[in-house]
Amino acid sequence: MSAHGAPQVTPAQAPGLRVTVVAGTWHTQIAEGLLAGALRYLEAASATVRVVRVPGSFELPLACQRVLAGDADAAVALGVIIRGGTPHFDYVASAATDGLTRVALDSGKPVGFGVLTVDDEQQGLDRAGLEGSLEDKGAEAADAAVRLALSLREPSGS
Repeated sequence: MSAHGAPQVTPAQAPGLRVTVVAGTWHTQIAEGLLAGALRYLEAASATVRVVRVPGSFELPLACQRVLAGDADAAVALGVIIRGGTPHFDYVASAATDGLTRVALDSGKPVGFGVLTVDDEQQGLDRAGLEGSLEDKGAEAADAAVRLALSLREPSGS
């Protein structure tokens, strides 16, 4: 794992920005770490936050589509997919990724991508933003969603 090249995450100020965090519940310790990181970031950014829980990563696209069709300015999708001994990992990872991309393009609103696709539990723990983690992918996904939402608010869209 390498965090080389990762941006420094400093919360952008986003008062009034409505962000919904859509979080899967599989792999509880990692999932809760991702959620905590996203919420820390969004609180520091002064965004208005709502949390929607879904069973797993496969359900993220539909939930994000629904919240973005409502009053959310951006969504943050958080999930954990750990490789196993069957092709299930590939199907779920592909469906979640493709679905979230489609939701962002169809809605014209940002979807911060915080879906961990890892080979084992330790890789997830290393990225979950927990004490001792090397990275905080929940905060990074929230940062991406907020910064893009703020950028899209600019008259030029950039």
